[in-house]
Amino acid sequence: MKRGLHNLQPGQKRVSRKRVGRGTGSGLGTFSGRGVKGQRSRSGGKSGLKRRGLKQYLLQIPKARGFKRSSSVVAVNVGQLEKVFTEGDHITPKALIEKGLIRPGLQVKILNGGDIKKKFSISAHAFSKSAEESIKKTGGTARIILRS
Repeated sequence: MKRGLHNLQPGQKRVSRKRVGRGTGSGLGTFSGRGVKGQRSRSGGKSGLKRRGLKQYLLQIPKARGFKRSSSVVAVNVGQLEKVFTEGDHITPKALIEKGLIRPGLQVKILNGGDIKKKFSISAHAFSKSAEESIKKTGGTARIILRS
């Protein structure tokens, strides 16, 4: 390709290196961007410190004693079932998963939150006493599934 004024392009941008430690007026004087004291401020100090950010990382981790067991039982209110299902439906954990009320692999406990007027046949891993009473009051059945 022939060179000429019609096909000139700008060259690579030249960035001058940082001039460190050239007085306070330069912006990088006094401590030269190394901070005050410590291993990393000294000459040859950077290579000796392998895990520089480890302490900050460790300080961010919560100091929870013992361990937490994630709950595998999810609560579903009777009022939610009233909204989602129709009269006479047989409600099982599988049906709750299909409707998007719970995630797979969780056990279900039915609680007495909200009103229930429809007649349901509900199979769950656990029921609160008040939920079981309100289900039976409407003429429905509450059957306990054995935990797997």
